[in-house]
Amino acid sequence: MTDFERRVLRKVLKIPVGELRTYSWVAKEIGSPKSFRAVANALHKNPYPIFIPCHRVIKNNGEIGGYSLGRHFKKELINLEKKIKNVLK
Repeated sequence: MTDFERRVLRKVLKIPVGELRTYSWVAKEIGSPKSFRAVANALHKNPYPIFIPCHRVIKNNGEIGGYSLGRHFKKELINLEKKIKNVLK
């Protein structure tokens, strides 16, 4: 795993349950604002996709984007976490 990939995964770990961020947001946060495609590629290589919550990262236009376990599963995880967040309020 590259240093860039590690920085991406560390940043994604900090996204709260039930919240979403964009690939561009992650890129800016790790100091590589033009690297949003590289962020997506790094997330696709995520060795622990449920524990490192890459499903919380979406496209700028609001579409969910890809997910190594399938887009349908990503959508289900997002919806589940929104419900969990509401219960914890």
